[in-house]
Amino acid sequence: MYNRVFDEILLKEIRAKFAFLDYDPTYGKRLFLDNAGGALRLTSSIIEKNFWDLLPDCPLRYHQRAIDLNVLMDKTQNEILSTMLGAKSGSIVTAISASAVFFKVARAIIESTNIKNGNVVTTNVEHPSAYDAVKIYAERNNLEFRVVKVNQKTGFIEPEKVAELVDKNTVLVSVIAASNISGNIMDLEKINQLIKEKNKDVYFISDGVQHVPHGAMDVEKEGLDFVNFAPYKFYATRGIGFGYVSKRVASMFHDKLEAKDADDWIVGTPAPSLYASMLEVIDYACWVGSKFSNSKDRRELYKEGMKKISEQERYLLNFLLEGDDKVKGLRYINGVEIYVDNKDLEKRDLIIAMGIKGLSYTEAVNRYRDMGIIVFDRINTSLYSKRIVESLGLTGAIRVSPVHCHNENEMREFLIATQKIIESLKN
Repeated sequence: MYNRVFDEILLKEIRAKFAFLDYDPTYGKRLFLDNAGGALRLTSSIIEKNFWDLLPDCPLRYHQRAIDLNVLMDKTQNEILSTMLGAKSGSIVTAISASAVFFKVARAIIESTNIKNGNVVTTNVEHPSAYDAVKIYAERNNLEFRVVKVNQKTGFIEPEKVAELVDKNTVLVSVIAASNISGNIMDLEKINQLIKEKNKDVYFISDGVQHVPHGAMDVEKEGLDFVNFAPYKFYATRGIGFGYVSKRVASMFHDKLEAKDADDWIVGTPAPSLYASMLEVIDYACWVGSKFSNSKDRRELYKEGMKKISEQERYLLNFLLEGDDKVKGLRYINGVEIYVDNKDLEKRDLIIAMGIKGLSYTEAVNRYRDMGIIVFDRINTSLYSKRIVESLGLTGAIRVSPVHCHNENEMREFLIATQKIIESLKN
């Protein structure tokens, strides 16, 4: 059912585009499976960033290189809106991080409303930047803070449960696009449909940081007024977060220079090099799409590229879970616990939340590290993880997050290492 999408030739080309794919330049060979925390980098993305960083020129001038910088930033903004997100209108928001972008937009929406006895709705599996932003600004503006509980068995936010908490006084609904613990992809389109039946004016926003690197979003179909993403989790650079706001949000009161257009959210002059880095990633996704489509339309190429990336990642996810004739998958290794293991992989990004019986999550991560494998522990002593893991009925999880440029041999390496760790516990 889940077949390999990239043949050997294409996968070799793809792997060659990533920096330090299978080794650290200081510490040597390693297998990096913490891409949900900070992904492997496209080499071209960082090379482009460095090139533009080395230039002394500043935008908003009239000589040719300054004009080039303006063109670069305008092009990247348009590519994010139309090619990446399928937006027909709206504006781009930037900040030092995707989290900062979320705070900025949540504040603008909530503070622009004048509903008495109003409320906001979110879920208990949101990243702290989304959950806290909505909660803080709701409380400051005397809005009731309502929280939808995740289905602990499936790991999904059920659209009907979201709609139950929406009424005529609901200002905003915030639902994460995909869980950063389990990889479960939320049905944003269905949620939008049901909440708009209850309140056609409600603002619907989403934290897209986890999902955007794994699948194409469509803000028009999903009815989103805002979504954010982090380039450093999408093969690009650190130092900037991007967000989309719909036309009706774009002109809301927000921090800006008075002389700028009402829908301009860029304060100051962002580094053009950060835009160049993100543009390389969009080009990369379109390049992957061109291997499977003859379309000349950038949006179609991007969608096709991300579709094939998603399919390849589900193949790898299935490989980790099921194994092959050479090694057992995680579902069949005694001593391994897989959390919220939804069988329908079409609804999951490439993340596995697991545990090893008899071993703390942190100790397990350290054992993998000693074997040259980088994974991460999401545990309830962490401010970033506590509410989320406990909402799933857990105290923590080992998070395993490869990406599409990994191959079967690397998945086998992880499975063999897992077996060795379990065997060591018997001695």
